[in-house]
Amino acid sequence: MPARAEILYGLAMNDTPKYTPDAPHLDYVNPEAPKGGTLTQSALGSFDSLNPFNIKGTVAQGLSLVHDRLMQRVWDEPFTLYPLIAEKVDVPADRSAITFYLDPQARFQDGTPITADDVLFSFQTLKEKGRPNMRRVYALVSHAEKRDDRTIHFALGAGYDRETVMILAMMPVLSKAWWENRVFDATTLEIPNASGPYHITQIDPGRKISYQRNPAYWAADLLVNKGQYNFDKMVFDYYRDDTVAFEAFKSGEFDLRREWDAGKWSKGYDFPALKNGTVKAETLAHGRPEKVRSLIFNTRRPPFDDIRVREALSLALDFEWINTNLFHGLHKRVDSYYPNSELAAKDWQPPSHKNPEESRAHLRKADQLLKEAGWVINNGQRVKENDPKAQLTFEIMLGAPDDEKVALAFTRNLKRLGITPNVRVLDAAAFTGRLNDYDYDMVLHFWLSTLSPGTEQILYYGCEAARQKARWNFPGICDPQIDELALSIAAAPSRADMVRRVQELDRHLLAGHYMIPLNYPGVDYVAYQARLRRPDTLPLYGMVLESWWSDPLQ
Repeated sequence: MPARAEILYGLAMNDTPKYTPDAPHLDYVNPEAPKGGTLTQSALGSFDSLNPFNIKGTVAQGLSLVHDRLMQRVWDEPFTLYPLIAEKVDVPADRSAITFYLDPQARFQDGTPITADDVLFSFQTLKEKGRPNMRRVYALVSHAEKRDDRTIHFALGAGYDRETVMILAMMPVLSKAWWENRVFDATTLEIPNASGPYHITQIDPGRKISYQRNPAYWAADLLVNKGQYNFDKMVFDYYRDDTVAFEAFKSGEFDLRREWDAGKWSKGYDFPALKNGTVKAETLAHGRPEKVRSLIFNTRRPPFDDIRVREALSLALDFEWINTNLFHGLHKRVDSYYPNSELAAKDWQPPSHKNPEESRAHLRKADQLLKEAGWVINNGQRVKENDPKAQLTFEIMLGAPDDEKVALAFTRNLKRLGITPNVRVLDAAAFTGRLNDYDYDMVLHFWLSTLSPGTEQILYYGCEAARQKARWNFPGICDPQIDELALSIAAAPSRADMVRRVQELDRHLLAGHYMIPLNYPGVDYVAYQARLRRPDTLPLYGMVLESWWSDPLQ
């Protein structure tokens, strides 16, 4: 007998949603924020498509502004959804199904109502032609049923977990009338009939896209939207590279810049507009996991199939020198597969090189580990003990020229161990191709998790993913305990239990020495025109640009 369903306002991955139906607004917004003004931002490269839901082409920036979903995520909870197109849902205790009840006010931008037919069409289209993650999750639905014009039910089949209903609830809703006679799995620059707070008003392909706020937006007063989407106009100007974009920002050609380069943040933000107060620069804290930026070993290949070799090379990286000289002392050391969050195990620290004594001790230990693994020094070179012609050498594959400085700093200490790697920088296409094929010895890359890890963890660290190309198990990890832990996370019955399971997974991953941890900032760097305003309260995930506004007096 199926589990009894419960009518819900908010849907949380674990535990109880923070907000109730009578909540006046989200805690991290200003409900009195004035509407008006223009926010111009930069984008790099170009675009050739306005469809963000398939894999064809390069999509324009900002398209999330035009597409509403069944339910909307908020950023002061790890993973909770609240009503948008769906005004409520019912979900049984075992999460084996979900029923959506659509808001009778929900409208597309041409004024036509959003119905269960549109939801069913969206589901079927995205299941067959959508992005790979959509296809994978939507395939877990065993039956989809329209019950009336505003009610649609999804029953789940084998392989579902607690997260599956969450992913379904974040489904974007496409207009069946607009899309059904068009080719979905192709690039398009035709402006769609969508349902979000903005609509596209101007396209200069590859150069510029502009959005206009819809003053009659049907969902403007819902909890997830109140105090947000305040700019009348949103513009994205495209630049060929970041150097050109930065110069344009300094001269006032656009309004806000997120900075990712610690060097630029430390040395480059001293231009006149900052000094005279027309531009502000802020360092904003957040509590989300940062990228696990690291030098990743490919354990499918020797010599990195030997954990002693991996640990030895990990001891050789001098993070303190790298942070001081390349990141101006601003960054922190990755010490977890979930850095900067409560998910981190917090009982392991990578080896430090704070002084010459520490460095010498780590190199001595590395030498001993290499000898135990059968790699000895012969005429200054690290070679196989039983085959002096077999040198310990490998390639470090990089996807960006800026990463070369990190790799070369690492190789300097490796040379003291008799090891001389080859550092190779590839263009984007070549790097992606080899990354997808797992065709490398060592690669400088990253993983990124949210505060609510789920089914993606088995794709990052599971045995099956290690054998499948174009997954994310870059080191080739295959450990039954890691598989069991990764699979258990999405089934955790409570937040506390999920955190415990993730921390245990973290411990097992760290113990395997699958990567040499590098750096992360732990904060958001942002500079912006002084007329822009933001709420005083920052949510768990950090700055939310949708909550900003323009001071009408400036």
